[in-house]
Amino acid sequence: MDTIDTISQLLHSSNSQFRIYDIGRKIEKISKELFEKIELNQLPYPTPSQGHACIAIAFWQKQSPQPFLWLLKLPLDERGLLNQGARNHFIAIIVEALGADLTQSVNEQQEELLKNNPYLYTPAQYKLAALNSKIKFELKQTPSEYLSPFVSYITGKNGWDNWQAVGVQGITDFAVRIKTKTSTENYSKLLVNALPHLPSEVLLPLCGALENETFSVDLINALISLFKEKCKLSAKTGANVSLQQHLLRSLASNCQHLHVEKLVAQLLQQQQVASELLITISGRCWLTLANNEQLMAFLEHLVASDDQALFNSVFKDIVSIPAIRPIVFQCMRSPERSAVLSKAIGQLFN
Repeated sequence: MDTIDTISQLLHSSNSQFRIYDIGRKIEKISKELFEKIELNQLPYPTPSQGHACIAIAFWQKQSPQPFLWLLKLPLDERGLLNQGARNHFIAIIVEALGADLTQSVNEQQEELLKNNPYLYTPAQYKLAALNSKIKFELKQTPSEYLSPFVSYITGKNGWDNWQAVGVQGITDFAVRIKTKTSTENYSKLLVNALPHLPSEVLLPLCGALENETFSVDLINALISLFKEKCKLSAKTGANVSLQQHLLRSLASNCQHLHVEKLVAQLLQQQQVASELLITISGRCWLTLANNEQLMAFLEHLVASDDQALFNSVFKDIVSIPAIRPIVFQCMRSPERSAVLSKAIGQLFN
């Protein structure tokens, strides 16, 4: 083979069709043009997760549309740029094992080489389900057998307590089709009507699936209303923070919508915000923090938790995100920061 310098070149040289997804914070497609710039260190990785780029690459040959899948965890440097040595090492292992044909059947020796690749990793099951649904939907393949039972369940005709036939794969298959409109089905409208009735056994995995999708303002508003209702109930009966976390997560891919930005602003105006919700905001809805006022309010709440280890962890996480990094530095230097925040930042660097 000619010299292969990037994963993109490796895929092109094998005549593979391919798609690339970030699978670190959420599951979202990365354009080939953006990925090439990331590989050439022209841009930092946009959504780092604990110092790594977590990437799924689905690739296939034209004559065989069934895709192969690589799930990679590649280290980033302190600027968020891809570690070239690690990337090159990954390529070398693949070339040694497979040569030019990435989609060939492998023998025992080749399989052993591939298994020992240190950059392959296994995400959580719910992410694998969501990724599988997204790839199948984008490649116009048949959804799993679990979609139909979930659509039937979400109508409510069989009773909201009869969720035992619902599978996570059916929920993720539903979520990727949330914008689907046919003569008989409008998934978004179905879900808006169903939301107030869903038991937590269905609602929690559904929120995890919705975090990867953009959807209608009606559904955004329905999820926000449910979040606010749960906040009211928790004030009376004790907080169900886990449920609030999941509802906030469900809005992740819509966090730049005015209504979601307003919700987060209202949360940060409260006297107290649970640490779990702060972690969800920074981990899933980080773009709501892309202005000085909002980010400063967030940092003040974070430091109010009186947990330096938590502060250090979340601070290091958000400062690694290219879209937020410059605003974090502005807040660090702001004369309006509290003495407590100044002290926490000082301890971070000490």
